[in-house]
Amino acid sequence: MTLTLNNFFGLLGGLLVLAFVTNRFSRRTRVPDVIVLLACGIVLGPVLHWINADRFPELIRGVGTVALILILFAAGLELDLRRALKQFTAGMTLALFSYGLTLASVAWFSIHILGMARMPALLAAAALACMSSSIILPTLDQLDLRHDLKTTLVIEASFGDGLGAIGVGVLLGLAGDGSITARRSGSAILGGVFALFVFKFLLAFVVAVIAGFLWVRLLPRVSDKQFWQVLTFAVVLIVYSITDAIGGSALFAVMVFGATLASLLDPQNSMQRFGFEILAAGHSDKIHSFHSELAFLVRSFFFVLLGAMIQFSGLKKQILPSLGILTVFLIARILAVSCSRIVWRGTSYRELEFATLLIPRGLITAVLALEVIQAAPTGLAYFPSLTFALILFTNVLVLPASIRARALAIISTPTPPTGELPSS
Repeated sequence: MTLTLNNFFGLLGGLLVLAFVTNRFSRRTRVPDVIVLLACGIVLGPVLHWINADRFPELIRGVGTVALILILFAAGLELDLRRALKQFTAGMTLALFSYGLTLASVAWFSIHILGMARMPALLAAAALACMSSSIILPTLDQLDLRHDLKTTLVIEASFGDGLGAIGVGVLLGLAGDGSITARRSGSAILGGVFALFVFKFLLAFVVAVIAGFLWVRLLPRVSDKQFWQVLTFAVVLIVYSITDAIGGSALFAVMVFGATLASLLDPQNSMQRFGFEILAAGHSDKIHSFHSELAFLVRSFFFVLLGAMIQFSGLKKQILPSLGILTVFLIARILAVSCSRIVWRGTSYRELEFATLLIPRGLITAVLALEVIQAAPTGLAYFPSLTFALILFTNVLVLPASIRARALAIISTPTPPTGELPSS
């Protein structure tokens, strides 16, 4: 089918309606909308051939990056730093254990079972190891979980995307000089990864916090003007670009920038004592609403285009490897949850079971996979199909995880007053 301008506008309108309907469907059924969007992309691409996504891979990567920037900024705006302080250690510990153990396990599986070379295996593992906040955050929002448990998982999800971006960025930097990489031992590579990881993390944090302070000082002068929210989005993009240019983790900086704004824009925040002119209540909500809706639109287009890229022949070949890696995901997640349990407060076995099943891959995984393929295509021709299969499989697990959360009665219930018994 020839995609004329008229057909394009019709397809565009249909995708917008589809995005809205799948979002409503997801909220009612707990089925992640990613699955529906990917399926529609397959129908429009490999089945009907209405979209030939192979013609614009850079556009797909760009759309995915913009969507990821918007999602992480919105996640930062939702992160209540003061309320999350008690669960910060638990969330960060879980995020670090989960990402580190998964990366190491997938790399080992890829090298020793799939027969991959060391650096391609590490790059693939770094992209696949991080879970997707774009899937986890909406899922948690739909479940009335105990506050401490939800906060811990929100913190993990919010920092997970940044960990993935840092991990892939560090490995791509090490892979830039093939001769150096070839002479390095596994321990040397691990030491280099850790050192660069810390550097990128701290640099992004400093840039984001400074940018947040400056923008809060300037925002009162423009917030009464038309399109001030668009101007805020422009600042988000500038923070991303500057952080990336100086060698920091740009995605992590975007999230910290959002969290800084959310903290400073709260009229009850203690930062008032430093003399900052805090905006009236509601401005943070307006920023969040605008960027969340924009992220929803861009994210929907990305997953449809990603589904249109899939080739059935490649997908069929990656079924068994993807199932093997999915098993590795689950084992690594069990170990991560068990190891980090020492910093979880009052967490029951049933809650840990729920946290173990919640391992979806999504937008960040696809974007990082495209980045890895573009930067180091040798030995990774199979990667798009493998990534697609794992996104699909791990999102399917979200449904039983949500059902399990209800069935195991881990949803919080009001505590009866002292001396009263719960009603039967």
